[in-house]
Amino acid sequence: MDDQTPEDATKLAAFPRHSVMPCVCVADARQQMRTFLAETLEDLGCVTRECVPVAELGAELGTRPPDLVVIGSSAGGIEACEMVELLAAKEFGGKVLVLGPRASPMVAAIQDLGARLGLAMLPLLPTPFSQGDLRSSIAALLPIESPAQHSVSVTEALRAGALELWYQPKIDMRTLALSGAEALAPMRHPTLGVVPPGYVMPENGDPHVGAMSELVIDRAINDWRYFTARHGHIEIAINLPMTFFRDPKLIEHLWRRIPDHPAFDGLIVQLNAADVIRSLRLVKKVARLLRYRAIAISLSDLGAEWPSLSGLDGFPFVELKVARQFVAGCAGDRRKQTTCRRIIDLADAMGARAVADGVENRADLLAARELGFSLMQGALFAKPMTAKNFARSVLGRGAPWPLA
Repeated sequence: MDDQTPEDATKLAAFPRHSVMPCVCVADARQQMRTFLAETLEDLGCVTRECVPVAELGAELGTRPPDLVVIGSSAGGIEACEMVELLAAKEFGGKVLVLGPRASPMVAAIQDLGARLGLAMLPLLPTPFSQGDLRSSIAALLPIESPAQHSVSVTEALRAGALELWYQPKIDMRTLALSGAEALAPMRHPTLGVVPPGYVMPENGDPHVGAMSELVIDRAINDWRYFTARHGHIEIAINLPMTFFRDPKLIEHLWRRIPDHPAFDGLIVQLNAADVIRSLRLVKKVARLLRYRAIAISLSDLGAEWPSLSGLDGFPFVELKVARQFVAGCAGDRRKQTTCRRIIDLADAMGARAVADGVENRADLLAARELGFSLMQGALFAKPMTAKNFARSVLGRGAPWPLA
C-alpha cells in the first residue's frame, strides 16, 4: 500500500477526472503499430488494450468502456468504418482518434463518418508522428493531478468496478536480469478510468477484504499459467492484508490454488512490515504451514522498525523489502543509506534477500548496488503494467536492462 493513507477514503465519485489513468483501445491491423502505440501511450500515462477485429472492440465496450479509441488507417477502410458505426450504435461516450495520411480519402471518410454519427472525434493525427504529436492529440485525457491524495475503499472498488492485477518487474541487482514480478491491484472504473495500484485502501473490519484477497490469488495464479505457457516460470509476489492470516478459510483457498505443475517453483506473499511486527507470533505460525506448499513470506515497506526483527528465532521471511522512502534519494542521504545497510545486514544474517523498492534514477541504482541489495524494482526499469503488456514487453525482451 502507498505510504499516504487518508483517515477517510475519498468516495469514488469525488475523484477528479484527470487524476486517473485513461484507458485506451488500440485498433490497427498491424501488430507492430499496435505495439508501438501501446508502449507510447503507456509512457504517457495510459492503460492500453488491443481491440482488433471489430468483435474485440464490441466486447470491450460491453465490459470495460475505454476513454479513448485509436483507429489506425491500416485497419482497412471497411473495418474502420464498421468500428465507427459500432461505437455510435453503442452510444460510446469517450473520444475517438483516427491516425493516417493527411491526404488519404479513406481517412477523411472515416473522420467524417464519426462526426456525422455524433462521436467525439479528435483532430486527425497525421502519420508519421512522434510521441510529442500523440501527447498533443490526447492532452485533454492525460492525468494532470497525482491521485496520491485520494483513495478508494475495497468495498467501493468491488462495488463500482473491476480490480485487476498489474505487474512490476523485480531486477537482479548483480546481473540486471529479470528475477520476478510483484503483482499490484489497481481498480478500473467504468467511467473514471484506472485508479492506479496503491490507492485501493482496505478499511478495518471491511468484510470484502477476503473477497479481494481471493480475487488477487486467483488472478495471480491464472497469470502465472499465462506467463509460464509463453516464457517459462516466473516468481510472482502478491500483496495480502494481515487479516488474510487470521482466516483459515482464506489460507485454505490459497493452498487449493497452488498449481500442480512441474514448472511451479513457489509463490511469495508480501505483508506490510508494520502489521507483521504487531502479529509476529501469528505470522511465524502460518509461515511454517505455508512453506510446505511452496509459499514464502516477504516483508514490504520495512523502514525504521527493522530492529524489532533482529534476534528473531526461526526467521520466517525470504525477503525484506525496504520502503521506497528510504530508497528514493538514498544516493545523497546518509541517514537513508544507514537504514538500508542495517536492513541488508539483517537479511544477510537471516539468509533472506534484501529488495530495494522505488529505484527511480541511475544514482539510486548505483547506490543500492553498492549497499548490497539483492533485488530492486522501480520506475527506472518499468512501471506496473497489465499482464498482457508485461508478457510482451518484459518477458519477451530476453535481455538484461541496460545500466545507463
